[in-house]
Amino acid sequence: MSKKAKASPYLRRPTDPIEVDRDRSVAGLLAKFEATSFQARNLAIAHNIWLNMLEDTCTIVLGVSGPLIPAGMRRLLAWLIRNRYVDVVITDGLTVFHDVHESLGRQHYQGSPLMATSELQSHGITRLYDTLLSEEEVREADEWLRSFVNMQDVTRPYSTRELLNLLGRELAEIASEDGILTAAYKARVPVFCPGVTTSPLIRGIAAGRIDRKSPFMFDVIQDVVEMAHILVGSTNVGGLYFGSSVCSEFVRQAQAAGTVVNARLRPLKYVVHVTLEHGVMWHPVEDADNWSRAAKELRSVTTYCDPTIALPMLVTALTQSAARQVKVRRKPTFTLGRDLAISAA
Repeated sequence: MSKKAKASPYLRRPTDPIEVDRDRSVAGLLAKFEATSFQARNLAIAHNIWLNMLEDTCTIVLGVSGPLIPAGMRRLLAWLIRNRYVDVVITDGLTVFHDVHESLGRQHYQGSPLMATSELQSHGITRLYDTLLSEEEVREADEWLRSFVNMQDVTRPYSTRELLNLLGRELAEIASEDGILTAAYKARVPVFCPGVTTSPLIRGIAAGRIDRKSPFMFDVIQDVVEMAHILVGSTNVGGLYFGSSVCSEFVRQAQAAGTVVNARLRPLKYVVHVTLEHGVMWHPVEDADNWSRAAKELRSVTTYCDPTIALPMLVTALTQSAARQVKVRRKPTFTLGRDLAISAA
């Protein structure tokens, strides 16, 4: 028998190999992950931090970016919003466009990343990695968005949050099941879309200006101002980010703007970032005076995992582990008209 290693303050918690257990729930599996390492343990930490947010008096911000809707995540995201596992949504225009696409009764289809793009284009098909959609249906969605925007009051600009709330209301009248925008409209959850001009969402709106001389304009500064007011008006804030850093960067800039309202703005207390982008770093505060407090109270983890794997696991685990927390949690409430107002929990 080999000699036992000399006691060390660093060698206290050994890893515990996972045993096969056919009856274990997803929440139970993540609990087992806590005794492992690498991204398995980080995923377990992400689950526990989300539970901490639900237990705390906390405004939970969900950030989603990339082709999560084409990948089949729409019902999961709508469920989170409808059941108020999250309170604010920040997303990119790609996600919004594909949510609208499916709300209009269209679908995405399974394909292969090996399919030749030229062959698909000859048949009017667009490919997103291994997922396919009809170019004709994409044009129809563009035209529907153009018509919707042309019905708005074009004598004034709109924040993306206001327009997406109106868009959710319109889609709720025709959609057969909830997506992000319709669930958010019904649950009175604000949805922001930073970087709207770099996405398919803008095509129909731009076409409306070109073809019909529609002067519709976005007021993206209002989005930052409203997000800053949410941060200032919340007791605590937690961020859940799935995908690129576009959503977390929006929150970071809103934090900087929020210090104009409150120089001692409380930094985020919880941060979970699930991404495949290695090297992504979260900066919890802009104000250097708050760094010591942030380092003391911040609970954060970056999990390097495909969001289409991590999100279903985390959401399923929460359905099994968070019933008590969700039942008693104190949620912020929002007034979502031309302007946004928040009543903290």
